[in-house]
Amino acid sequence: MADIRPFVPAKLICGIIAGREEHAEEAERRLAGLYGPIESRGPRVPFAGTDYYKAEMGAGLRRGFVSFRDPIAPERLPEIKIETNTLEDELRAVFGTKGRAVNLDPGILTSSALFMATTKEFSHRPPLQKGIYAHLELLFAKTGVKRLEWTYPDFRTEDHIPFFLSVRKAYLETLKPPR
Repeated sequence: MADIRPFVPAKLICGIIAGREEHAEEAERRLAGLYGPIESRGPRVPFAGTDYYKAEMGAGLRRGFVSFRDPIAPERLPEIKIETNTLEDELRAVFGTKGRAVNLDPGILTSSALFMATTKEFSHRPPLQKGIYAHLELLFAKTGVKRLEWTYPDFRTEDHIPFFLSVRKAYLETLKPPR
């Protein structure tokens, strides 16, 4: 029988979609309170490729990503998605918005891939637990990033790829044994 080993800790990231900068900033502050210091921030760019959130959150949405300093056990992703959904509700109340003030999309970055958590079932999304699924978004290789047939439209663009590659590079450094 093959040896079963624990998962290698993964890098926690979170996408933040918001129409107002103060909403995104408050979300970041609260995320850091839950998951530790934010290590890096990607650019906040117009959320394009779909109007999925427009009816609920309005026009002029922007998405940015943050990564957290401390790696996590990857099996925590479903619990984190549930916590970020609760945080979305809290921020709706804080800002008094009719719909969500922010949309929070946690994920984990490993040496080989980026997985995002979702509550939406689909053929390419394996169930994890408690109604949360994993969405394989990107594959990483020595030659670059591979997008998949189901990669979300804004993940397909070059807007966020440099951020993901930078986070991956820093993450890979943490996996090297000390000299």
